[in-house]
Amino acid sequence: MIAQTSPSVQPLTIEWKALPQDYILPDDPVENILQPYLAAALTEALDTAGLITPEKLIASNFGLVAMVNQKTIVKAPDWLYVPQVNPVAGVVRRSYTPNLEGSAVAVVMEFLSETDTGEYSSRPTYPYGKLYYYEQILHIPTYVTFDPSTVFLEVRHLSEGASDRRYVVQTANADGRYWIPELKLWLGSWHGERLGMVAHWLRWWDEAGNLLLWSSEIAEQERQRAEQESQRAEQERQRAEQLTAKLRELGIEPEL
Repeated sequence: MIAQTSPSVQPLTIEWKALPQDYILPDDPVENILQPYLAAALTEALDTAGLITPEKLIASNFGLVAMVNQKTIVKAPDWLYVPQVNPVAGVVRRSYTPNLEGSAVAVVMEFLSETDTGEYSSRPTYPYGKLYYYEQILHIPTYVTFDPSTVFLEVRHLSEGASDRRYVVQTANADGRYWIPELKLWLGSWHGERLGMVAHWLRWWDEAGNLLLWSSEIAEQERQRAEQESQRAEQERQRAEQLTAKLRELGIEPEL
């Protein structure tokens, strides 16, 4: 499958081909310790809510592949979502080529670490900026950037114009959240503790505004519920003992 685009610099010939087996993927370190935890928190909440099914691909720091003007291009967003991928047997994915291995990528997220070809780069020449790659080559509908250190969250949706598809910055709702149509969920920042780290996290809310919980939060809710049940049972036992004692004071032997 070959697609033609018309950027301002030069025409692009885009081919969807599998990554060569001998291609050496970049092994860049993450920018800070929080990045993988941010990605894992997003994924875990979806999993806990039962929203991850076998046909979906959700990954972090994972290569997205396209061949552009005969050159293999790989960009690895900090988090990505693909709604439908072809099954693979006995193989661990090392990359993903949209339109060849399944549907187009629906959502990508970057946790800011701006470089010459980074999150806001529209560089239209090889090796291409990330924004340009996601917008003009992969045509990813939703592009999220987040900086937990400054609590900066920006969501862009691809415009509908067929001749000139561009990202349009979205406006948050009254709660500071953004609608992510591909997942039918709200996305926003949340300050609190997870895995012993107090930070600003990205979190999901459903259409009704209910927070999608992490497994640790569900476990804590269950612990509190069990504790409340235990307290109620203890209160009932004490009331029963008090009633028994009162009846005996009145010379009445209660039936046990």
